[in-house]
Amino acid sequence: MKNRVLKLNDAEIRQNADYVLYWAQMNRRAKSNHALEYAIELGNELGLPVLCYEGLTCTYENANDRLHTFVIEGVPDTQELLEKRGVGYAFYLRRKRSDANDVFYKLVDRSAAVVTDDYPTFIAAAHNSSVPGKVRVATFAVDSSCIVPMRCFEKREYAAYTIRPKIAKLLPEYLEAAPQRKLKHRWRAEKPAFHVEVTAGNIPELVASCEIDHSVKPSAAYRGGSAAAERRLSHFLDCSLARYAKARNEPSQHATSNLSPYLHFGHISSLQVALAVKDYAAEHKLVADEFLEELIVRRELAFNYARLASDIKGFGDLPDWARKTMQAHAGDKRDPLFTAKEMEEAKTYDPLWNATQKELLLRGKIHGYYRMYWGKKIIEWSRTYQDALDLMIGLHDRYALDGRDPNTYTNILWCFGLHDRPWFDRPIFGLMRYMAFDGMKRKTNINAYIQEIAWLEQTGNDPERL
Repeated sequence: MKNRVLKLNDAEIRQNADYVLYWAQMNRRAKSNHALEYAIELGNELGLPVLCYEGLTCTYENANDRLHTFVIEGVPDTQELLEKRGVGYAFYLRRKRSDANDVFYKLVDRSAAVVTDDYPTFIAAAHNSSVPGKVRVATFAVDSSCIVPMRCFEKREYAAYTIRPKIAKLLPEYLEAAPQRKLKHRWRAEKPAFHVEVTAGNIPELVASCEIDHSVKPSAAYRGGSAAAERRLSHFLDCSLARYAKARNEPSQHATSNLSPYLHFGHISSLQVALAVKDYAAEHKLVADEFLEELIVRRELAFNYARLASDIKGFGDLPDWARKTMQAHAGDKRDPLFTAKEMEEAKTYDPLWNATQKELLLRGKIHGYYRMYWGKKIIEWSRTYQDALDLMIGLHDRYALDGRDPNTYTNILWCFGLHDRPWFDRPIFGLMRYMAFDGMKRKTNINAYIQEIAWLEQTGNDPERL
């Protein structure tokens, strides 16, 4: 647990308590979860059982059927695996704003300690900042999102080339399976009265009962949960790892892992994925360096930025050259200009861009290579750089299963120069990297991708669905 555990308040461990409480905010899983294991360690030391609490409220920004469905789909897997280990599990679905909003605090009142997830963005970051001061019990945040813990890097890294050697040095220490401790005291109490039982059959009914945006439908491609994540991982190992290095930037080849939604919602850990890829590559004599670079170096560079940046949704922490070039080109003429609504509805002149936006609308994810093009064109078509940034973040917050994530924020800001270098000066973009339709056409099979998304839109049949 070295460098993973952070105490969030000055409160002490409570005596005469009923359990240790693990509050699963982001790492919603029973496997490869350092936070869960730390809660079990505390429980064993204190002679107490462990209760895992997972909640889902109707009040988070852009709450909708897609996001709710994906999260709830993970509940049965988590509950089954935890109960097999003897860990108690309680899931609270706050359907309406008028429903109780104090369930967590009632659980805290009977706990010896609270353990939760250390996460630098979205609701978890806000909760970890505000909640510990309100409770009178020791509260700990545990980093189980990164392989090399975020706290190993105390300053913001400039780019991949600055963090890569530091990760390489530390990786032998941290690239090992998370401990799986035996629980000495099994949970034997009844489930709390608020617990909502989830089955595969009642998920649509549960989602429909919530006061959320019902216009954003569940993903055509992705189903939530640890079991679905592990199927994706197995499929990637068997069908795509060997060709990943050559085909990863060709969306029509389906050579990527498509694990980002599962990593974001914590249905699988990057550590579990990395170890599986490493072992598979060794067994089959494959080179997996390119994939591990994305999974570890690039992803953990994003967490480093999200943890230490002053404004994850703004330009303030961009390199000086990027901010200066935007200032110099702020008045450049944009022609054509599209409204946010036109872009959200994929109504531009560019068939490739329209297809990428429709992929977001239908699947809840854009292929990583085309997402760079998607972002660059939004810059070109927006009235201001701020309008472009707000639209990119807003679309991901509403539609993307991997939105609100350190990776997503940094990938969006990459379009404005983050973790990149200056290029040739040109209108609108200044020294920021430019991407053009002709370049995409030359480098990738855009027609195959456009046809695939059109087929998905017309039929609902998705080759990405497993």
